[in-house]
Amino acid sequence: MSVSVTPPDAERRAVGKFLRRMLPILVLMLLVNQMDRTNVGFVQDELRADVGVSATAYGLGAGLFFIGYALFEVPSNMLLERFGARVWLTRIMITWGLVIVAMCFIHNVTMFYALRFLLGVAEAGFFPGVLLYFTQWLPDSSRGRASAIFLGGSATAYIVTGPITGALLELHGAGGFAGWRWMFVLEGAFSILVGVIAGFFLVSRIEDAGWLTREEKDALSAAVARDEEARARAPKVSRLRLILHPQVALLTGVFFAMALTGYAITFWLPSLVDDIGGLSPFQVGLLTAVPWICAVIAMYTVSHYTDKAPDRRPYLAIALVLSAVGTFLATLGSPWFGLAALTLAAVGGKCAATLYWPMAQSGLDLKIAAPGLAVVNSIGNLGGFVSPTLFGYLKDTTGSTNGGLYTLSAASLIAVIGVFYVRNTRGTPDAPARTAAPEAGARPVVS
Repeated sequence: MSVSVTPPDAERRAVGKFLRRMLPILVLMLLVNQMDRTNVGFVQDELRADVGVSATAYGLGAGLFFIGYALFEVPSNMLLERFGARVWLTRIMITWGLVIVAMCFIHNVTMFYALRFLLGVAEAGFFPGVLLYFTQWLPDSSRGRASAIFLGGSATAYIVTGPITGALLELHGAGGFAGWRWMFVLEGAFSILVGVIAGFFLVSRIEDAGWLTREEKDALSAAVARDEEARARAPKVSRLRLILHPQVALLTGVFFAMALTGYAITFWLPSLVDDIGGLSPFQVGLLTAVPWICAVIAMYTVSHYTDKAPDRRPYLAIALVLSAVGTFLATLGSPWFGLAALTLAAVGGKCAATLYWPMAQSGLDLKIAAPGLAVVNSIGNLGGFVSPTLFGYLKDTTGSTNGGLYTLSAASLIAVIGVFYVRNTRGTPDAPARTAAPEAGARPVVS
């Protein structure tokens, strides 16, 4: 039986100050992060017309981001520990802003590939770096709340990316430049600006926070030190053994299927909406926000009703079935019908993500939970490479993305079977208490 210990007043005050002072800038950074990695989905037609980027090349380029991200995620986190969050998170944001600006100069397919890969390298470590930053500042009992607020920025990003990017594309012809070039320049410049501003706000160490009293610093440092000591006592497990662990492998497969659908919708939804015809770039952007608005509403509604459920697996299975039905229906009917179908798929995907990570945390032994979730995240996120690459290839070879949508439906249905083999410890009398968010390096899917 776990015993709840009320933190001292000084610790509570310190946590509250951190949430009020640090979280707003971190949420803004995440919002810009999500916008910059997915804005390429709105300029697929322009890249084909102006640069000669075919559907296959577009899909591969969109996916190469995740290769760069996966390769440099762990080294980036190691450097964050060395240099501190203030320096390293700022560096990450300014660097990816520079890459986004450079994308306005794309003039061939090779340059498109290189810059998408470099964008992944530049962004690598941002999300898990923020989660690591939370472990350096917040005790385990407070990190769940901070992570939930932070993740809200990701959900918001999918809603605002379309309208903002669509509005910038309306600048087409201004100064003699194409709208997509203006979009990359302005969004990249904004990223750099936010990165510079973040450098003035972020504080790497508790001791350096001028807005904490000595009593608050001591209380917060002691709470964080206790949690670090407990984590240090946990046995180390090799990455290879983790990959071969049955529960880790199962969770990775389910997450991979979810990532396939999430990133396919992210990168190909603007193209489907554009097929409606007669829409301005801004109108396309507004319509692409509709599925995500519905998905976010559904996500928070579902989480409210399932937070105390003894077993999340049936709800996750239903969400995956909705995702499968949505992607299948998107192969039928008009583009308007396809938009409605992908809205259903997005609702299923977002709800699945909300249910998946708490289930994953409770499905792993505490001694392997943190590194196991990091492995799940690293390998599973490669679905972000596979799905846009597959869609692009099928679009060029068959003239349709229907084959890709059928694949997504099949993957989601296979994942449904896997869900019921994930161990469920929730609701058992002696189930250990777990944190509400994965450790640094274990990134919850956001799409």
